Amino acid sequence: MEYRQLGNSGLKVSAIALGTMTIGGAGGFSKVGNVGLADARRMVDVAIEAGVNLIDTANVYSAGGSEEVIGEVLAGKRKGGMLLATKARFPMGEGPNDRGLSRWHLIRECEASLKRLQTDVIDLYQVHQWDGLTPLDETMEALDSLVRHGKVRYVGCSNYSGWHIMKAMEIARRDGRIPFVSQQIHYTLQAREAEYELIPIAIDQKLGVLVWSPIAGGLLSGKHRRNQKTPEGTRQFAGWREPPIRDEGKLWDIVDALVAIADERGVSGAQIALAWLLGRPGVTSVIIGGRTEAQIKDNLGAAAVKLTPDERARLDKVSQPPLLYPYWHQAWTAKDRLGAADLAFLAPYLEG
Repeated sequence: MEYRQLGNSGLKVSAIALGTMTIGGAGGFSKVGNVGLADARRMVDVAIEAGVNLIDTANVYSAGGSEEVIGEVLAGKRKGGMLLATKARFPMGEGPNDRGLSRWHLIRECEASLKRLQTDVIDLYQVHQWDGLTPLDETMEALDSLVRHGKVRYVGCSNYSGWHIMKAMEIARRDGRIPFVSQQIHYTLQAREAEYELIPIAIDQKLGVLVWSPIAGGLLSGKHRRNQKTPEGTRQFAGWREPPIRDEGKLWDIVDALVAIADERGVSGAQIALAWLLGRPGVTSVIIGGRTEAQIKDNLGAAAVKLTPDERARLDKVSQPPLLYPYWHQAWTAKDRLGAADLAFLAPYLEG
């Protein structure tokens, strides 16, 4: 297993992390999975054996159920250096303050997560989604307070836009507070929107990038194919809507390309999709999940897959996103003054 530095910190995390949204199965998350304690324990053991040192969860997953199971599973195993990440923002009750990124909600939910996880400190505490009603000054102060009181070691964000991240980082620095060390984002061959702003920001601001749902909720596993029915037992068959499919024809072109490479190598489509991500600029770790031990083992196999330049070029070409403004203008008129963060996205458009 490869270990990569998490943003502008001294912390190293495994290139593949274990996600836990499939654990618990309560409420709407039953569409994703319903992994119980015994199976979760085995999944974690398999991941640890493969060298995974980061487990990611969230308070909202199965209404706290995922955290409770992980707390049971990790009891006594944290001494080995296992890192634990969780998140807060989404509703955890019916009250008007039981959601969002207010100081009241964040500190309350952090303390609740600590109890469910049976730990005295969370290694990476992430704000799970944007809150446009709470002042960022309040959110960043609350996160800073959690770090300084020893309840949290590092803080990160998830599902923020570019301007959200930059405003939060500047407020933290201005006030001498702890800034984000990472962002957790959706980024796949099927959805490369993160390359417009989020990946360049990660490179420029030295933010770690953790990728959630890196095989697009299973769409890039190789099980879903052109002109075939949605496979039973998948998230999509159960009505799960993430990620949105805006161009079905392009999705199947991408699937055709990655399955062809997977067949040539004798591996799964999921491993090719994950290997592509692990070689992209700015990516620190991909967060895998699954409902079975076999799925976890297969995804972990991606750590040993190194794509050739030709294979990578084939996948890049079939999945390349369009140049939106101002990027097409920059590609035409600013190519003489582009920096490393710009080129992380624009380089393929400058040829010729």
